[in-house]
Amino acid sequence: RKLARKGAIFLSIPAAFTYTTGIAHWKSLIKARAIENGCFVFAPAQVGKHQNGRTTYGHSMIIDPWGKTLANAVDSLGIIYATIDKSLVKESRMRIPSMTSY
Repeated sequence: RKLARKGAIFLSIPAAFTYTTGIAHWKSLIKARAIENGCFVFAPAQVGKHQNGRTTYGHSMIIDPWGKTLANAVDSLGIIYATIDKSLVKESRMRIPSMTSY
């Protein structure tokens, strides 16, 4: 929230969720961060089975300030991209009362 209040328009939240926790929580948590801060969220995530036997969930995503998924890498390696409309930040923050009181 401090970054949003200082004018940040995007947040980057890299992660390596295990498959079990990722399938249960990853998308919800990333969307919540975008919505509660009125920011775009770029969320790169490790994917695949690793040498130590751990499997990471993946699903790198780009989410807009209102929680819409703009891009999702699902469970594969690759590059995702999206068109970013910075005006959505101001628009979404005006719709969230807690964001207009600072």
